[in-house]
Amino acid sequence: MPVEHRRLGRHGVLVSNLCLGTMNFGVRATKEDSFAIMDRALELGINFFDTADVYGRQVEFGLTEEIIGEWFAQGGGRRDAVVLATKVYNPVSRAEFLAEPNRDIRSLSAYKIHKHCEGSLERLRTDRIDIYQMHHVDRDCPWLETWAAFDSLVGQGKVVYVGSSNFAGWDIATACQEAARLNMLGLVSEQSIYHLDNRAIELEVIPACRHYGLGLIPWSPLAGGMLGGALGKAETGRRSDSSMIARIEAKREQLEAWEGLCRDLGHPPGEVALAWLLHNPMVSAPIIGPRTMEQLESAARATAIELDAETLERLDAIFPGPGGEAPKAYAW
Repeated sequence: MPVEHRRLGRHGVLVSNLCLGTMNFGVRATKEDSFAIMDRALELGINFFDTADVYGRQVEFGLTEEIIGEWFAQGGGRRDAVVLATKVYNPVSRAEFLAEPNRDIRSLSAYKIHKHCEGSLERLRTDRIDIYQMHHVDRDCPWLETWAAFDSLVGQGKVVYVGSSNFAGWDIATACQEAARLNMLGLVSEQSIYHLDNRAIELEVIPACRHYGLGLIPWSPLAGGMLGGALGKAETGRRSDSSMIARIEAKREQLEAWEGLCRDLGHPPGEVALAWLLHNPMVSAPIIGPRTMEQLESAARATAIELDAETLERLDAIFPGPGGEAPKAYAW
């Protein structure tokens, strides 16, 4: 499979053009299946793994990081083969913790960043986090404090790069400008929701990433399964939950056109949805979240799909974006 490695935005680190998301590990994929998926990902050339300190919360906060840590502990060069990203911002409550207000709120205080970094390092069984991402922006905490915490961790060798997730365009600009004022590298990546049916970030987030040189890491590339052949699965009973059925009915006309286009191309819808993202030069690596080995293999196949100009135009007609970048999309 032609999994490629590319720069993360304008930065030097090389990451695979698919990012292995681990949200399902320990929840919808067993530890053993998660180990097998990670081993196969490396075989396919996928060296970019994303997690978060809250993943696994349906069982226990931090469970997913623990599974990745156990996988690293098997040795065989696994840790050094991976560009590892995790996140900080949300509460991480665990059975052995006493209630502690700074841990149990959503924030990016220096206190919390340091404490949560130590917790992630312990669970991941590693001495460094390659990309430590702010899971959301904290508009109540001064950037001076937040950046000082990350700078301290970088100085200690516990963090290599800092990234963001779910930031608005102006949040990216503010964070980067404040970092520059402090003579810091600043953000290297932004992780945003982005797929054919949600193209809002084309207005301001993507232009901000381009201007400041951030790599773009789209999450939910299949719109929670909507773009993965939802119509066919609903008809065969494989998509039976009421919320999904309601979403399908609300978008049935679009989905019929979408799945018809995919049939014309001869590729499964989920693979075409990923291929569309991969054709955007601003995208570093869509996050895939396989629960099974077949889902991983399918995502890897998407990297070989070429979409010509006519197909891209048909996709724009089915799923029109916001009309370009701000302000030209709505003004002059």
